Amino acid sequence: MDSTILQMQDITKTFPGVKALDGVNLSVREGEIHAICGENGAGKSTLMKVLSGVYPHGSYDGKILFNGQELKASSIKDSEAEGIVIIHQELALVPYLSVAENLFLGNETKRRGLIDWQEANQRAAKLLARVGLAESPVTPVGQLGVGKQQLVEIAKALNKDVKLLILDEPTAALNDDDSEHLLHLLRELREQGITCIIISHKLGEIEDIANNTTIIRDGQTVESLDMADPKSTQSRIIQGMVGRALSARYPDREPNIGQVVFEVRDWSVHHPTQHERIVVNKASLDVRAGEIVGIAGLMGAGRTELAMSIFGHSYGRGISGTVLMDGRPVDTSTVGKAIKAGIAYVSEDRKKFGLNLLEDIRVNTTAAGLGKISSRGFVNGNKEIQIAEHYRKSMRIKAPSVLAKTGNLSGGNQQKVVLGKWLHTAPELLILDEPTRGIDVGAKYEIYTIINELAASGKAVLVISSELPELLGICDRIYTLAYGRMTGQLPKSEATQERLMELMTIEKEIVR
Repeated sequence: MDSTILQMQDITKTFPGVKALDGVNLSVREGEIHAICGENGAGKSTLMKVLSGVYPHGSYDGKILFNGQELKASSIKDSEAEGIVIIHQELALVPYLSVAENLFLGNETKRRGLIDWQEANQRAAKLLARVGLAESPVTPVGQLGVGKQQLVEIAKALNKDVKLLILDEPTAALNDDDSEHLLHLLRELREQGITCIIISHKLGEIEDIANNTTIIRDGQTVESLDMADPKSTQSRIIQGMVGRALSARYPDREPNIGQVVFEVRDWSVHHPTQHERIVVNKASLDVRAGEIVGIAGLMGAGRTELAMSIFGHSYGRGISGTVLMDGRPVDTSTVGKAIKAGIAYVSEDRKKFGLNLLEDIRVNTTAAGLGKISSRGFVNGNKEIQIAEHYRKSMRIKAPSVLAKTGNLSGGNQQKVVLGKWLHTAPELLILDEPTRGIDVGAKYEIYTIINELAASGKAVLVISSELPELLGICDRIYTLAYGRMTGQLPKSEATQERLMELMTIEKEIVR
């Protein structure tokens, strides 16, 4: 593992008005797992797009050496021919095609001008076995979970005789079991001599799996760390990423908790297609003014289903129970009625449900509250800009203006736009579903600060998160959900990861 397989020298990439990369250097040894860390917008994904041919040779300055030869890829196809394969955070699979069809798309197995499905399925089965996936090759990809789709992408890369595998945030949307399976597979690929570059915000995973880590900040290389060195800690990585030491991952806060603002009683939800299946079973909870309350639960416990069903019955059938705001029952059977009742919901999938990525910050910020700036069916453009500008400044959104396209923003800044959109509706309760998923530690701290400011202003905040340290770090009280039932609640003073996990894995409801 002494030979260098990749050198990227003084890579500079400029977009109109923005220098995304400024003389970045990267050296990767053959057969290692090399992590790249940096805040959202630091240039990590741009660097990998340069390497993989998404940004062709000639569109950037600098030199790339791969296996000792200069790489001048003019397309992804050119880089794949050299053995460089990238798996983007948004998976490039066709959901309506089978696993085998996806594996060989554009590279079909043919016989006499026709696709040989028998051979294709046999080859697909061998590739799936290699990545530890027991699915049938004829299974439509859309029927697989995200974790299994990631494995299909890796199997697709192995079919291309990959030498350098690039993974951009491969575990961002995975649960703990799927993440561990994927990391185990990467270790196996390393043993087989395949070099991997992994971009991740999960520093615990990087500490566990990476041989070396390169830190990028503001489009420049900060340093590369040997992860075998005891000094290469998560704190050291964070300091390199944000340019300063974060003495605490979570900002200080002095709670000022008032009366109950929001309450749910005996809330039950049935699966939208499997009508006999109860997804949420007589759940009850409450949130007070100025309080941050968490919901902890394993994947499939019903956390998101609970939130979406409350917010306009956006999920499920046969929904029953009572929602109260300030002690009075309210109708939340549609999104409009939920908003009118004073409830806002920030979805866990901001790109699918939270934003129109083709539109600018201005349009996204005011989308949920157009009635506030409309008259006789016309939107007041001046008010629209003023409101968007207010949230751009108050939320510290990094963008040249509110006319910037939302899809061009980093994940952290996109999340701030979503928060601004719902704050514009002036909610009394803000439900945040995985509010920091796919966001770097620096941006997380800013999101936590915004959440604290909301609570300090008297808002009730309900946070759903898969990260127990996050819930322990920001919440005043935490409910646990298992198999669709509330199994307990703990004040911050009594909550630990071990106690929460105990409550998250039992089926019997606990009354406290």
